Amino acid sequence: MKKFSTYLLVMFMIVFWIIRIIITLTSQLGKDFLGVVPQNEIFEIVILFATLLCLILIVKRKLVGSLLYLALHAVYFGGDVTNKLNIISNNNTLTLTQSTELMFSIIGIIIPLAVLIDLLLDKNRKNNPKDKKTDWFYKNEEFDRKLDERADKNNYRTM
Repeated sequence: MKKFSTYLLVMFMIVFWIIRIIITLTSQLGKDFLGVVPQNEIFEIVILFATLLCLILIVKRKLVGSLLYLALHAVYFGGDVTNKLNIISNNNTLTLTQSTELMFSIIGIIIPLAVLIDLLLDKNRKNNPKDKKTDWFYKNEEFDRKLDERADKNNYRTM
């Protein structure tokens, strides 16, 4: 995790995760948070725990974590977005609660998409990770050991 964009996306993921925890807890207490209630409380709790696993995988720069994160959030929030957009397309207006739920659902899809795009665009994710502690020696050709005709090429074995 060496890019600034990755740090920002992970921070947005954590903030959105905390907001979803607050929404779920207030729903369990019989109240609502800004008029937003979970669509399915059990699936919401499963997503909250799965997000922890995805967060760890994304910090370790694994593509599987971002794909799982996108799949879970697209399944959960995608249906809500399509329902709200169908209401709008039928020339009906959304209430304030529905508009807030639509905003949270759109954010719930945009963040995983941004994380996936960030991981896909990172060229150094797998093939060339940098380590400043050792690269000054191993990436520098003047320290390479040169073999000449006098080099001992025998492989002695000790018993």
